[in-house]
Amino acid sequence: MTLIIGPEAEAHLDWIALSDAIEAGHKMPRAEIDDTFLYRGDDTLLSRAAWIDGLGQLVKTATIFPGNKEVGKPAINGGVCLFSDEDGTLEAIVDFHLLTKWKTAGDSLLAARKLARPDAKRILLVGAGNVAASLVEAYSAAFPEAEFTIWNRSPAKAATFAARYPGMEVARDLEEAAGAADIIGTATMATDPVLAGKWLSEGTHLDLIGAYRPDMREVDDDTLRRARVFVDSRATTLGHIGELKIPLEAGVFFESDVVGDFYEMESLTRGDEREITLCKNGGGAHLDLMVARYILDAVRAR
Repeated sequence: MTLIIGPEAEAHLDWIALSDAIEAGHKMPRAEIDDTFLYRGDDTLLSRAAWIDGLGQLVKTATIFPGNKEVGKPAINGGVCLFSDEDGTLEAIVDFHLLTKWKTAGDSLLAARKLARPDAKRILLVGAGNVAASLVEAYSAAFPEAEFTIWNRSPAKAATFAARYPGMEVARDLEEAAGAADIIGTATMATDPVLAGKWLSEGTHLDLIGAYRPDMREVDDDTLRRARVFVDSRATTLGHIGELKIPLEAGVFFESDVVGDFYEMESLTRGDEREITLCKNGGGAHLDLMVARYILDAVRAR
């Protein structure tokens, strides 16, 4: 029987267990993945498919219409189908927004658990949208003593966001806030870098999430030069997302500069306390598959 899993399933989910499931998924046979991107101006139709032997198959289609925000509609929508590894039957239709929330933040949470300093206490969020809200939940699970600061191009939106979380501060100066942070999570729609490498203090960890198109970047070349760079998946980031694609094509960054990805989990370690680490969250249907399977298993267990 096909299960329809909606937002109510969130009550059964746990951020640490989720990131553990993502790590475990990368110890299984390497996923076969295929992505299709279609564009119309600023709008994007993204279809992603994955097959992991032993875990199943998944197809996720997302529509990204930035202009929706102007009329009070979600900018990102879509649908998710999870299929049985045993016989290919449709096991579950998973709520797109539920899966996207937990996949996106869980991806970066795993990177932060591996690469951020264990004593990290100051977390800066850049961007005040839905992803930033999920990062508050995810980071809080692994760094319960952390204090959060939010920065957004619109100070009013940052203030509205911060009002939802007691004790959260609003950064007026991004350079100052970045220099004081132990962890920085970026979730913007920027096409030009908003963070400069020269602002970063030793020991900082960055989770870059926002850029998903070939023309999008959130950090400058100097950030890449100063940091040990990791990605969640080489296959879905290097040739596809401007964060790395643009500096690669310009010859200021090289594929060999990427230390490792989630399929090389042993490489995701911090060298010393002063090192700046960076992980580009590019997503991918294989991650959606791992998270969808975790969600289905959690629902069945309860």
